[in-house]
Amino acid sequence: MSDYAISVGGLTKRFGKVLAVDSVSFNVRQGTTCALLGGNGAGKTTTLSVLLGLLLPTAGRVTVLGEDILRHRYRVLPRMNFTSPYVDLPKRLTVAENLTVYARLYGLKNVRPRLEELSEELQIGAFMHRPYGTLSAGQRTRVALAKSLLNEPVVLLLDEPTASLDPDMGDRMRGLLMNYQKRSGATLLVASHNMLEVERMCTDVIIMREGKIVDQGTPQALLTRYGRKNLEEVFLDVARGRADEPATRGTS
Repeated sequence: MSDYAISVGGLTKRFGKVLAVDSVSFNVRQGTTCALLGGNGAGKTTTLSVLLGLLLPTAGRVTVLGEDILRHRYRVLPRMNFTSPYVDLPKRLTVAENLTVYARLYGLKNVRPRLEELSEELQIGAFMHRPYGTLSAGQRTRVALAKSLLNEPVVLLLDEPTASLDPDMGDRMRGLLMNYQKRSGATLLVASHNMLEVERMCTDVIIMREGKIVDQGTPQALLTRYGRKNLEEVFLDVARGRADEPATRGTS
């Protein structure tokens, strides 16, 4: 198998006249945590949706764990999972019922012990038997994280994984995800607007703007390249078009 858990080449996605993703190419090394950054409308969520097989690209190739996701996604989807604040669970079902349904879909055999383990890790026991629709935004985020970890995925796609969490709980969830990555050797691709989160969690960074990749590298390499103190300043430079060097400088 390739050293890359995710490999994308020439990925393009159009919605009518709107070019959401414009010939994007990147690789994510196995066993690493990579950030996918960009402002609203940069193409991050569209890219993640293509990686999951939820959207068909207009052009390009996508390989996950050595499989062509466009042709053979069912070979790899059982080893993947995701979370996104833009995807809700059925609101009338309780948290436990929702997680049980997804556990069955992923073919888990010992569902109850796994739910108990996740309930403790993500501190969701107090509302496991409440309807999902009655939960706060922060509680829903934690349930979504539990759902994403049910099958102990080899590739985990995270779209704003700590959205709506207070600083304390956000820090706890980041720690949990980092521990999971180290323990399992999984590959994480994280789309986030939280630059402190990216600096703490990620070994590699890909920056998008208007559907294109405009830079990439390690967090430290980007800080050095832009002469900035933190990734938030780098992000603002790129988002506002203040980058001094050409967009081809990054490495994969």
